[in-house]
This record gives sequence, structure tokens and C-alpha cells, in this order.
Amino acid sequence: MESMSTSQFVEELPVLKTFYEALPEENYCAVPDSWFVAVTDVVQSRAAIEAGKFKAVNMAGVAMITGIMNALDHQRIPYIFGGDGAAIAFSPDDYELVKDVLSKTRTWVSDELSLELRAAIVPVKDIRAKGCDVKVAGLFVSQAIINFAFIGRGVALAEILMKQGEYEVMPAKSGEYPDLTGLSCRWMPIEKKGSKIISMIVEAYEGKASIPADVLGELLKMINSDTPEGHPAPEDEIKFKWPVEGVDLEAKATGMSKAKLYLIAFIALILNKTGWSMGDFDPAHYRKQLSLNTDYRKIQDGIRMTLSLQHEKVSELRAFLENQRDKKALRFGLSEQDSAVLTCFVPSIASDDHYHFLDGAGGGYALAADNLQ
Repeated sequence: MESMSTSQFVEELPVLKTFYEALPEENYCAVPDSWFVAVTDVVQSRAAIEAGKFKAVNMAGVAMITGIMNALDHQRIPYIFGGDGAAIAFSPDDYELVKDVLSKTRTWVSDELSLELRAAIVPVKDIRAKGCDVKVAGLFVSQAIINFAFIGRGVALAEILMKQGEYEVMPAKSGEYPDLTGLSCRWMPIEKKGSKIISMIVEAYEGKASIPADVLGELLKMINSDTPEGHPAPEDEIKFKWPVEGVDLEAKATGMSKAKLYLIAFIALILNKTGWSMGDFDPAHYRKQLSLNTDYRKIQDGIRMTLSLQHEKVSELRAFLENQRDKKALRFGLSEQDSAVLTCFVPSIASDDHYHFLDGAGGGYALAADNLQ
């Protein structure tokens, strides 16, 4: 186990089909003691979001995942996206590569997005020495994509240590950037009439090991966690806008000219409206796969979801969570907004393994984390 490469470890992970399967700790594997956890976080992300830079904040959060996957030739690696940052677990074999990507990502975010990105690489053995753990399982998203669930509060501890200035990865020289090929955010914000977009974080109450199983079961049943209901990005709601949004950010990420990106986007718009295919690109199939591959549900020491809910369901959910918090069964943070935003990593439009990271457009997970109590 200790000598396993990152990809070998992932291949042997259990892949859980439902959120109910992701609740028991015995369904997880502890990462080897010699491994590391890399974390990133946008400094003052809430202020940036309030200033209208939510797309830039999300792109900064996804950039580490994109850069590392590109550098590792798209091998699977345990990751989780948190809105204004991300985390990955990896073997010592990949240490220098990951450090290089994080260093260059900090510089790119500063130079091109005018944001400050923290970054740190924390040894798993140090996390365990401080009383936390890093356990991982695969979480089924679609036939083409698995996401990853983390428990043990090791990722949370790594984030705390990063914010304290420990284990810092220093930025590279100005102009030294990672390979962010495939990173984009062209889709319109997703809205549903009569619904609110809810970004939700639910964790065990302070000092308790876990949320009581009956409470968690009732919560998951209330939000229909293992059905398409509540999915904020069904395929018929995912739309292009012309002029397309996000081209400036994509140009900064990929180095492609805006003119070329606008041309590509215009062709995609025509194909989506007509249903025509071009080469290996089938727009109807792509849009369906995009919806399937969207990471609107995840687990990191609790539940993190971005959902589309009717107004009365939002009130019911909030009342339930407040009641359970009063009983010291859990703690939670919510943010409500009118739309959700997608940030995408598309290694190839000809294959189904494209990744779509979802967050609320009015604060999302960053605001939910601020409200966590």
C-alpha cells in the first residue's frame, strides 16, 4: 500500500453508487501514511464574489485540478472541489510535479485573475499526528466519471494549516503558468423559474464524530439525494448565451486568442441549435453527458450539495436543519441564490470524460462555509 502510485490506489478504491453507501466509514480506504494532501483557497473569496467575480473565483478553484490532471496525462487522482479552492491526495512519486503545478497556479491566479490563491502541501503523517485522518472512496457520477469522497477531517485540517501559513507552496515567477488546457466556463448561469439554488454544507455537530444515521437518512430522503430531483443542471436547462460568457477567462487559462474562442463557441452554438454533428462532436450527446458529469453532490466530512429547490422546499429544509442543530445533531451552512454557474474541464470534446464543477453564483460554497454553525 505504501508504495502504491496515485493511479494504482484509485484503481483499487471502492466506487460507491449512492450517497447512502457513502455514509458508513467502513466503505472508505485510508490513504497511505507517506502520501500528501494538497489544498488551495482563494483569499477573501466572499468579497470577490460580492464584487461579481464568482466565475473567476470558481476558475481559480478548479485550476489546480485541471493543471495536475494535465500534468499527469489525465490519470485519475482523488480530488474535491470546494468552490473557492480544491484538495487532492497523492503519492510521493507525484510530489515534485504537484508542487510545480501549485506554484505556477498561484502565479497564474495572481497575474491573470487578479486574485490571491493560497496553496499548501501537507504530509498525511502530520495530519494523523494531529488527530485527524484522510480516508477516500470513489463516488459514482456517471459511466465516464467518478468523483471522490473524503472523511476523517484531514482535508479540513490541511485547509486550517494552510490558512495559518504552514506547509506553504510559494508562487512561481511571474509568467510561469501551468498547462490549463481544457479549462473553460462558457455556459450561461443556470436558473429555474420558481426555484432557488441552494449551496449546502452539513457536518457533524462540533465535538461529535458523525451525524446520527437516522437524521442523515431523513435529510437525504427530504432532498431526494439519489434521484434526479433537485439536479440544478438538467440537460434541457444548460444553454449557450451569445455573446458567450467566460471567453476572457478561458483565453487567460488556455492562451488561445479570443477570436478563436469566439469562433469555436459560435460553431458550438449553431450545432446546439440545429442538432447537427461535426466530426466526433454530437451536441445532444455532449449536453446529456455534461448534465450527468456535473458534481452537484459530494462528501467531505459531511454533505456538500448545490441543489435547485422550490421555495417551499427551501423553507422546509432550513427548518429541519435548524431543528437538528438545536438538538446538537449537526451543524450547517446554507447560501441561497437565483442561479448556479458551471466551470468545466474538457480534455477532449470527443470523449465522455469531461468534468463540470458546479457552484452557486451568489456566494455558493464559500458563503455556506462562512455560515457554518
